[in-house]
Amino acid sequence: MSTCRGVRGATTVERNDADAILEATRELLLALIEANGLAPEDVASAIFSVTPDLTAAYPARAARDLGWSQVPLLDVQQAAVTGGLPRCVRVLLHWNTDKPASEIVHVYLHGARVLRPDLVQDP
Repeated sequence: MSTCRGVRGATTVERNDADAILEATRELLLALIEANGLAPEDVASAIFSVTPDLTAAYPARAARDLGWSQVPLLDVQQAAVTGGLPRCVRVLLHWNTDKPASEIVHVYLHGARVLRPDLVQDP
């Protein structure tokens, strides 16, 4: 029986540019897919957040471009916290899986590695 598990990921973007945001998000999603073996049909939903300095694109579009046509997606703006990591895209996937929580791989790329150094896995 499958359980709905949360899978987290984050990355940073070099500049506030639609192509840069979508490419960074696509890279993050592909890394999450590879690390966990997840399939779009098992993803219940996904919430993407961006820091207030990223306004050129909705990162969820990258998921649509990967064929996630049946997955409910939501984009939100991250809270503007003083000293927060700039130009950051975060995602929370709700994934139906038989894997226990201890086997879920959360992915933090580029500058976002500082957010959860305890979860960063070097290639």
